[in-house]
Amino acid sequence: MEDDHPDMSWPLDGAAQLRDDLLAAYDDPDRGYHDRGHLIAVLNRLDELAAGGVRFDRTPVQLAAWFHDAVYDGERDAEERSAAWAEDELPRYADAATVAEVARLVRLTETHHPDAGDVNGAALSDADLGILAADRATYDAYVADVRREYDHLDDPDFVVGRVSVLRDLADREELFHTRYARERWTAAARANLTRELAFWYDGASAVGVA
Repeated sequence: MEDDHPDMSWPLDGAAQLRDDLLAAYDDPDRGYHDRGHLIAVLNRLDELAAGGVRFDRTPVQLAAWFHDAVYDGERDAEERSAAWAEDELPRYADAATVAEVARLVRLTETHHPDAGDVNGAALSDADLGILAADRATYDAYVADVRREYDHLDDPDFVVGRVSVLRDLADREELFHTRYARERWTAAARANLTRELAFWYDGASAVGVA
């Protein structure tokens, strides 16, 4: 374990350059929400899930968290390119089974629909979507950061895309897949989704995004 980034859970010895290359990607100034802060939050939520009794394979899931938004430029195939980066780089440091699992999990973050019994996919999906259950101020900042990330889109185009994402989430029978997250995060997440959808539909200023 490298110790010069004490706030980051990096599970590979001897791969400091890869870690730093990933951090450089997350630190791209063009990113709004999907930056180093998001990476840290996902890693912290994985720790919270583990502390809450959720069982998953820590090394591949942590690595998948590191890679899941390694490429993020607003294009539809970002998850695929992130997975390909993992497949290109990780064989120097990890066995083939770990590499394959990391790539699978990264691709899963495009939909956040793990199969029943997929404990690794459930943990990563919940950690990634955990922002939905944030307190009001944190959630509003997240929405603003997402809007900034898509500032190349005019308001009508952004709203159409954002509402589509929100409705897909709101219509799911279960937002979260681990018992821990379902019990502790669902109510807050659904309240935030309802509030944000009301903002886009009604033009209210509840979320604070112009």
